[in-house]
Amino acid sequence: MNGWQPVIGLEVHARLLTRSKLFSGAPASYGAEANTQACAVDLGLPGVLPVLNREAVRMAVRFGLAVGARIAPRCVFARKNYFYPDLPKGYQISQYEDPITVGGTITIEPAGGPPRDIGLVRAHLEEDAGRSVHEGFGELSGIDLNRAGTPLLEIVTEPALHGAAEAAACMRKIHTLVRWLGICDGNMQEGSLRCDANVSVRPAGSGTLGTRAEIKNVNSFRFVERAIAYEIERQVDLIESGGRWCRRPASTTPTTTRPGRCGKRRRRTTIATSPIRTSSRSPSTRRSSPGCARACPSCPMRGGTGWSGSTGWGRRMRLGS
Repeated sequence: MNGWQPVIGLEVHARLLTRSKLFSGAPASYGAEANTQACAVDLGLPGVLPVLNREAVRMAVRFGLAVGARIAPRCVFARKNYFYPDLPKGYQISQYEDPITVGGTITIEPAGGPPRDIGLVRAHLEEDAGRSVHEGFGELSGIDLNRAGTPLLEIVTEPALHGAAEAAACMRKIHTLVRWLGICDGNMQEGSLRCDANVSVRPAGSGTLGTRAEIKNVNSFRFVERAIAYEIERQVDLIESGGRWCRRPASTTPTTTRPGRCGKRRRRTTIATSPIRTSSRSPSTRRSSPGCARACPSCPMRGGTGWSGSTGWGRRMRLGS
């Protein structure tokens, strides 16, 4: 890789160990029968109102304190809009301009290199989407919405990693930290910890960043290293052969037999501007949402698989009870 320097930033998604989802009382456990843990809030049905999970906020703050981040006294949720079958509302509730923690540092120890401090841009809360199932349906795909609405902590690093080995070491460090803090079980085979890698290359010594490509949803240390090495080689070959691209592509994980392919495209618009206000009531006394799978086992919406294009939410959401 003479003459070129890779520049890599990671977005690590850690599923938080809460009993219920981020904005509803539906269970957030793993391994249940498909579409048995999705309530009316998760399905985005008209008239439902979100209630922020108090324990998810505590866990995010715990991580921020562990990495020396600034804890925001006020943070804002936004709607990240994109159309995909496993996202029944048509948008994901996430944080953008005002995340719950800002900054922080982790120390990595890459193989064959000295320890390095890697800065964090932010860590923010967001809800997970559902899951598309492609096996056993022939030419069709199934949708399992059990995962929709489970709380994620997205940890975003600075673009300060300069090799595939450093990126893998950074992901291992975050994995160790969230498990030690008790906020994530780290079961990567279940999707509890997965990573998006933003990769670009630039001439060695240059201070200008190149055009980046995003590798989506990697849930293995070995695969994140292989995927980034593949993408670095691809970009260098493309530039040296005189090619270029005009827009930033998004790819899924490449393998030895199949290169990365285009992933889903998203558009973000800020919608929610109300401050966070968590409920002081315990989970056992908190008022349940319509169709909650935990509190309302006889509700006709329990385990429903339909999805709606409208939600009945206003442009402002008051997050609290």
